Amino acid sequence: MPSTTPRRHVHLVPSLQRDLQQLAALSGRRQALRVAGGLGLGGLLPLVGCGGGGADQAGSTDIASASTSTGSSGGTTTTSGSCSAIPSETAGPYPADGTNTASGGTSNALTLASIVRSDIRSSIDGASGTAAGVPVTVTLTLVNSSASCAVLSGYAVYLWHCDQQGRYSLYSSGAVDQNYLRGVQVSDANGQVSFTTIFPGCYSGRWPHMHFEIFRTLAQATSGNNDIRTSQLAMPAEACSAVYGSVSGYSASVANFAAISLASDNVFGNDSAVLQLPSISGSVSAGFAANLVVGVAA
Repeated sequence: MPSTTPRRHVHLVPSLQRDLQQLAALSGRRQALRVAGGLGLGGLLPLVGCGGGGADQAGSTDIASASTSTGSSGGTTTTSGSCSAIPSETAGPYPADGTNTASGGTSNALTLASIVRSDIRSSIDGASGTAAGVPVTVTLTLVNSSASCAVLSGYAVYLWHCDQQGRYSLYSSGAVDQNYLRGVQVSDANGQVSFTTIFPGCYSGRWPHMHFEIFRTLAQATSGNNDIRTSQLAMPAEACSAVYGSVSGYSASVANFAAISLASDNVFGNDSAVLQLPSISGSVSAGFAANLVVGVAA
C-alpha cells in the first residue's frame, strides 16, 4: 500500500442556510458537475483570514470552492424535499468499528476511552505517534432529509481515513500499533461536527477519500452495526493536486492519483460524487477547511 513556511490560517465561514439554498438551486447543475469531474468549483465561498500559525509542508496555492449539489449517486440515495440523503457506501476493509476481523483479530476503536475527540491526528490510550501531513479541518452539518432538512443535533459521527502514506491505523504494516486518524464527535445545536486531521494520501485503486459512520446517539456509537448511515467524502481534485504535487511526504500519492479519476473509482464512479464532495478552501501552507452538508433520513 501504499516543510512549510508559516503563512496564514484560512477558515471557511459556515452558513447552513446558504448551503441548503445551494442544495436546491444547484440541482439543475448535476450534469455540469459530472463534466467537471469533481473539481468542486461551483462557486466561491467567503473566507476569513487571521495571522499566525504554521505547518510543516511547502506550498501556497490558495483554493476556494463550493461543491454542494443534489442528484443521484452511485450508492443508495433517498430524496425528500430539497435535500437528499447522502449515499450509503462501503466502510471498506479498515473500519476498526468491531464489524470485521484482520489477522485473526477484531479491532474496535469505538471502545477506546478517548475516542470522542476533535483532533484525531495523534494516537491515544497508550499508543504513541502522530500522523504527519497537511492540516485539514473537516466540518459536517447533519440535516434530516425526511424533515425539510432540519438540523440533527446529538448525533454521533465516527470519522476515519488513511495517513499520508496510504496506511490505515490498526491494520496497515507500519501503522498496526497506531490508532490515529480515528475519532468521534457529537453534533451540536447546529447539527455540526468538526474534526482536525490531515489530508489523506492516495493509495492505488481509490480516489482520495475519508470514511464516516453516523449514529443516533453517542451511546450507540460502540459498534458499526449500530450506525444509521455509512458513507465517504471524496476529496476535491484541485486540493489533491496541490497537496500531492508539493509535499514530499505524499510522494507515493502522485502516481496513484494520476492513475485514478472520480469516474473510474469503484465507489464514486457513477456520478462523480456530487453529494460527497465537500466545499474546500485554504492552501497547502495554511491548511484546508472542508465543509459538507450531510443529509440523513432520520
